[in-house]
Amino acid sequence: MATGTTFSLKGKDRDSYLELVMAFPLASIQSEVHLAEAQQVMDRLLARGKLDHGEETYLDALSDLVATYEDAHHAISPASDADMLRHLLDARGITQAELSRETGLAKSSLSEVLAGKKAFSRLMIRKLADFFGVDVSLLAANL
Repeated sequence: MATGTTFSLKGKDRDSYLELVMAFPLASIQSEVHLAEAQQVMDRLLARGKLDHGEETYLDALSDLVATYEDAHHAISPASDADMLRHLLDARGITQAELSRETGLAKSSLSEVLAGKKAFSRLMIRKLADFFGVDVSLLAANL
């Protein structure tokens, strides 16, 4: 049973989209081989640079299919609290001592987190999220 939709591609955009679908159909990724083929198609599209609307639509859909497969089969564990804090410090270009002064968090507590001896406390999460301008959920992934 066909249903109507407000989404449509016309002209050259429709042609480029259908050409890509014919070459590599949009279907759920079912294996590592299929995943590798999908990634090659995406790499070729990204290497082109400027894409028309049909090509962008196809790339978006294929990317979603790849992401769904990878989420189910190649889950990435959250970064450790030490790795997360190290990244935030590097990204901001500040030292542990500067972070301690700016947030009021004890330098010894920050050192213990960076050494992997201590996890973020709820207070640390709140202060770090405010200071770095990130959502608390980013820092609370390991709670």
